Amino acid sequence: MSHKAGFVNIIGNPNVGKSTLMNAFVGERLSIITSKAQTTRHRILGIVNGDDFQVVLSDTPGIIKPAYALQNSMMDFVKTAFEDADVLLYMVEIGEKELKDEAFFNKIIHAKIPVLLLLNKIDTSHQEQLEEQVALWKEKVPNAEIFPISALQNFNVQEVFNRILALLPVAPPYYPKDALTDKPERFFVNEIIREKILLNYEKEIPYAVEVETEEFKEEDHIIRIKALIMVERETQKGIIIGHKGAALKKVGVMARQDMETFFGKQVYLEIFVKINKDWRSNAFQLRRFGYNQK
Repeated sequence: MSHKAGFVNIIGNPNVGKSTLMNAFVGERLSIITSKAQTTRHRILGIVNGDDFQVVLSDTPGIIKPAYALQNSMMDFVKTAFEDADVLLYMVEIGEKELKDEAFFNKIIHAKIPVLLLLNKIDTSHQEQLEEQVALWKEKVPNAEIFPISALQNFNVQEVFNRILALLPVAPPYYPKDALTDKPERFFVNEIIREKILLNYEKEIPYAVEVETEEFKEEDHIIRIKALIMVERETQKGIIIGHKGAALKKVGVMARQDMETFFGKQVYLEIFVKINKDWRSNAFQLRRFGYNQK
């Protein structure tokens, strides 16, 4: 029996449900999900293995017009998604009419690889609107196969996955067959904490934050973790900590519960807050946090 393997890259505007879809494919919460834009900052690989296939899924940041150095680096991750894809998933949601970057859209409609256009969140629409949207996107992206889906409700997700398998080239696996992702444990610690910050704080705070795991010690029955939340200003530090430390404690409790589910083991978590001035615009700091690919 021949083995199929390939890279399937998911792109689209912010908040179209890319992370929800990848998690549905993989069966694990690899990508964090919140209602805020720019939740995904890195390119995250999720690997789905079968006896005769390996699908390497790539969740990239939502496409935006960059306003500062961090966002430029985020868009670099999207650019790389075009370079190694065997199949491209272009996600839009009901009511959307365009991609936020014309150059990326141009790449999609001239792609030499198969393009599946996934019209997401159809559970929020009605039949007439759905038919209008399908017709609109057929005209805009004539090279794409269109699949109406609901990533959240798992509607038509298996059908999309079956089509991906049909399109994959014959190839040996790129990663070990028991691999779930290319990211280390510390990456998921950082992402889980950052998700809780996105959920619990408003305005600029979540976007001025980066998380770094300083210690990750795994013992037989417990994992001991020490993490740093980086902010840009003293006022942000105060907001993150909250009155008598209550806000930070809430983030810590929520994050620890998710980590215990993710790692399948008891977690002892310590979180500290530190000022790292203007890290989002500092090339050295961005490289340190894994953003600058150049």
